[in-house]
Amino acid sequence: MTAFLAVLGRELRLALRHPADALAAVLFFLLVSALFPFGVGPAPETLARLAPGALLAASLLAALLPLDRLWGAEAEDGSLDLLLLSGLHPALIALAKATGHWLTTGLPLILATPLAAAMLNLPTEAWGVAMLALGLASLILSLLGTAGAALTLGARRGGVLLPLLVLPLAIPAVIFGAAAIEATTTDSSARPMLLLLGALAALALPLAPVAAGAALRGE
Repeated sequence: MTAFLAVLGRELRLALRHPADALAAVLFFLLVSALFPFGVGPAPETLARLAPGALLAASLLAALLPLDRLWGAEAEDGSLDLLLLSGLHPALIALAKATGHWLTTGLPLILATPLAAAMLNLPTEAWGVAMLALGLASLILSLLGTAGAALTLGARRGGVLLPLLVLPLAIPAVIFGAAAIEATTTDSSARPMLLLLGALAALALPLAPVAAGAALRGE
């Protein structure tokens, strides 16, 4: 546990020293949300109907931006080899990476959700569910993205392969998250969809780090 926390602390310190990735993800999320009214028209009813899917899709695309460099910097400067020789299991190293990505990218996106929801005319009573759904969906993407980044590490055009590998796997998170938000706007219960999102996160939590660890050992 001490080694795991040390790796996680290192990730957070690096993110604080170089906040551009998190800032770029948040700005991308807000800009995409701001562009929707120009693309589909300013009609409040139309925006509110599209808001659930737009929020989930924009947030996951924004969270994907820093993933292509998740392992790249360590691989280039040799620190990845030192991490693998530290005695910490590669799956736990990957879990620390995924946790760091979610804390530095997913959490800021959650905090920016009310502003994006307001631009998309999402009813205020759905904002809480939107933040919860986006938090779970971004956690799933962080886990899947960590595994995908490890699998494409060292591959030619890995930055192109990574979205093609991760985004199809994240489609269920988009569907269930958008359905949870939409259920709130129609006075239905969002609980079933949120539970499905939680189940996906619980499934990815052990499997994705193990896959990432196996890919790293192959490196």
